[in-house]
Amino acid sequence: MRTRSDLLAALGRHTPQNAHEAGMLARISAFVREHDDCCKRGLLIGHVTGSAWVVNAERTHTLMVHHARLGKWLQPGGHADGSFDILAVAMREVEEETGIRAAPATEEIFDVDAHDIPARKAEPAHVHYDIRFLLEAGMDERPVVSPESRDVAWVRLDQVESLNTDDSVMRLVEKTTGRP
Repeated sequence: MRTRSDLLAALGRHTPQNAHEAGMLARISAFVREHDDCCKRGLLIGHVTGSAWVVNAERTHTLMVHHARLGKWLQPGGHADGSFDILAVAMREVEEETGIRAAPATEEIFDVDAHDIPARKAEPAHVHYDIRFLLEAGMDERPVVSPESRDVAWVRLDQVESLNTDDSVMRLVEKTTGRP
């Protein structure tokens, strides 16, 4: 995905798992259509972000970061900073946040989620229109903790629910395991 049209086409190919994700997909697609600058952090109402659901080849573990500011265990991800190549954004964020180079399991979108980000300092409350990709990495690679995180760890998929996380992360687990 290199252009807004490419991003819209990829969103159009994505099949949501349930009605909730379908609503998120419609919301994100409308936002991208309505805003030429949808991938720029300077768009204060919200912007497109890219994240990665990194799993091992056996699909038993996922790589998660304990986000310092939000105080939650989440998948690695971040701002597109003007790029429409959201897969590249997701891959970059994994490496920046964990030190691990992960490869795409597919170039198609794995999941979408729109979530509110609270105001802080000079930044108003806004929405992250998150586009998520499935990536793979070997568990022999040791993650490193970036300044944005409190911790980084490989987590068994059956243990993700016990972490302080959110429903959208549990949807990623369900998509990976095929079990609700």
